[in-house]
Amino acid sequence: MSAATVTAPRSVSLTQGRHRPGDATVTDPALVRRAVKAAALGNAMEWFDFGVYSYIAVTLGKVFFPSGNPTAQLLSTFGAFAAAFLVRPLGGMVFGPLGDRVGRQKVLAVTMIMMAAGTFAIGLIPSYASIGVGAPLLLLAARLVQGFSTGGEYAGASTFIAEYAPDRRRGFLGSWLEFGTLAGYIGGAGLVTLMTALLSDADLLTWGWRVPFLIAGPMGIIGLYLRLRLEETPAFAAEVEKAEASRPKVPLREMVAGQWKALLLCMGLVLVFNVTDYMLLSYMPSYLTSELHYDETHGLLVVLGVMALMMVVQPFAGALTDRVGRRPVIAAGCAGFLFLSVPALLLIRQGSLAAVGLGMAALGLLLVCFTAAMPAALPALFPTRVRYGSLSIGFNVSVSLFGGTTPLVVTALIGATGNMMMPAYYMMAAAVIGGFAVWRMTESAGRPLPGSAPSLEGAPGDPA
Repeated sequence: MSAATVTAPRSVSLTQGRHRPGDATVTDPALVRRAVKAAALGNAMEWFDFGVYSYIAVTLGKVFFPSGNPTAQLLSTFGAFAAAFLVRPLGGMVFGPLGDRVGRQKVLAVTMIMMAAGTFAIGLIPSYASIGVGAPLLLLAARLVQGFSTGGEYAGASTFIAEYAPDRRRGFLGSWLEFGTLAGYIGGAGLVTLMTALLSDADLLTWGWRVPFLIAGPMGIIGLYLRLRLEETPAFAAEVEKAEASRPKVPLREMVAGQWKALLLCMGLVLVFNVTDYMLLSYMPSYLTSELHYDETHGLLVVLGVMALMMVVQPFAGALTDRVGRRPVIAAGCAGFLFLSVPALLLIRQGSLAAVGLGMAALGLLLVCFTAAMPAALPALFPTRVRYGSLSIGFNVSVSLFGGTTPLVVTALIGATGNMMMPAYYMMAAAVIGGFAVWRMTESAGRPLPGSAPSLEGAPGDPA
């Protein structure tokens, strides 16, 4: 999925589908599609792991944490889940600047290898009954590897797609990144649901839980192959040429202090995006089971159905952001979570299959406002020279502080207050912060990325 760039540097391979109409970049649709697939697959793999971990959290608590208290086990499991987010900013500070220096494609290949290795390793860890305290420590180590690698994954993948996409279709093409998220999550969660239905509790506890994590190995090899076949993005290639084919190191100070306003906007947008995302996709399955005592299999199927609905709507919502703009779509999502979180959770707490399905569907459709718009909106906050680095830092700091900790914080709040409406209040607070960020951001739909030439869509099969 490459594009035709106007000023292709001789030091970077940019041979397919590129020509020079003045100072614009002309994209080759076939190469763009290939880039979107490769970027989305990495995101799918990351969320395959999240789906597995979230849906099998109760079982993991029994395997790795010795406590007769189910709530304590669940808290410990989500604690290990949240620990990975503590190192995400470190990963972003390493991989982001590296991506601005040596290229997006190389760094995305490295993050794919690390992500696959970390997930695969979890499937090999002995239980607490076998090796004692070493088991949760090894689980924590594997989660830290995953967290460090994902620190460079989302920002790199969204940057990669945004820099390949023509200006007028960036929202639609970027929406496929989150389509990959949903596909990966459905794959992971669906596999756990199937295994929960087919295996006995004893089999799931002794060996069944390992299977979903071991699948990450083959998935990682496929993803790595696809990413290694890609060329560098036209925007990065042009930046290299401007620097006379050198790749100067951009100081971390320039990525932070030089972009502080954009970073604050990024963190606000990512906060509302990820708090609501992790609330719905990571926390709600356990909420239905452990807090509302909902039938486990039926609860999982409801959430999977909601994600399938989101997948259907996702590309259309992405195309909508190209027509009406990113700001109106994100603002609609913030307003929806502010005013509908309480009614939706009250519906879910009714407990009937219809009520739970309706409440979850409402939250899922509101979440699509973010999943469809953010992959195009976030990279457009930063210029090409620091895009990968600044976006990695802003994205991962916000995710680490607010997004990934959502299951742990909300579980603790419910435990401390006994108030089962805490998930709704948490989403409402996030919506207020996100709404302020939307108010301050600049519309980017249909416009070139900062620091990049206009990007136009070429005809299929255009000669190089």
